[in-house]
Amino acid sequence: MTTEPHRLQYLEAMGLTAWVARYRLPNARPTEACEWEPEPAGEAGSRAPGERLHALLDDAAEASSTSAPSNESTTRPSAGQGRARALLGDLVPGEASASTATPPPAPPVSTTTEAPAEALRFTWQVTCLDGRWLVVLPRDVGPSDVEYRLLGNLLRAAGVVPSRPPSFETFRWPQLEGLPVEAPLEEAQEGLRAFLNGRRQRGWVPERLLVFGDDAILNDLLALAEGQSGLLSMPVWQGPDLKELASGAEAKRALWPRMQGWKRDWRVGDEESRADA
Repeated sequence: MTTEPHRLQYLEAMGLTAWVARYRLPNARPTEACEWEPEPAGEAGSRAPGERLHALLDDAAEASSTSAPSNESTTRPSAGQGRARALLGDLVPGEASASTATPPPAPPVSTTTEAPAEALRFTWQVTCLDGRWLVVLPRDVGPSDVEYRLLGNLLRAAGVVPSRPPSFETFRWPQLEGLPVEAPLEEAQEGLRAFLNGRRQRGWVPERLLVFGDDAILNDLLALAEGQSGLLSMPVWQGPDLKELASGAEAKRALWPRMQGWKRDWRVGDEESRADA
């Protein structure tokens, strides 16, 4: 079950600011309090709670004795009444044990304690080309000027020409520190979904994912298998980091054959988007 701190963490991933009232503003109306009906005056209302509980138990015992034949099984107080009277101090330990069922033995207490789970930690640079193609750089900082120009040249050479130049933003997990973690992978996946859902108001409706680089948890986080992301339900292309591509011509030549289908996929998606509009 999602707790309030976890809910705030997902809202933070979505880019939504959560406001929590902590003080009463000046001249604000006070919160309306519930009107409790006063207890009727009289003997019942003047008695202490313990006395009223004794009276209820006596009435229940008298009713059970008059409605059934008088024998040992009916005159003996029931298990519920015995427990209640034992708590009130009416029965000695022997009588309390006779009138109540023997509780089951307590389970053995484990002397070993499990270490608390730790949250997955990663930082990505993310952008979305015309709201259609996600581009992810799994690293702490955005692309340098050289890498930024290289990415633009790669996209143009492959026939992918977005209407606006890509602008990267940082997605970091966890959003809030110090929260208890029960399922690190599932919570990180939910955080990524929350981040993408929050960008829908900017027009992000991704249909494909391009990843330049790799990290230790990317495959598990995206649930990659056969070029598909099980988490995001979309095709995934993964290539070298932009820094590696910028370091030599050999990496660029090796990358070129893998980009041949980009132009076709970009045009097909663009035509489908126009048809839906």
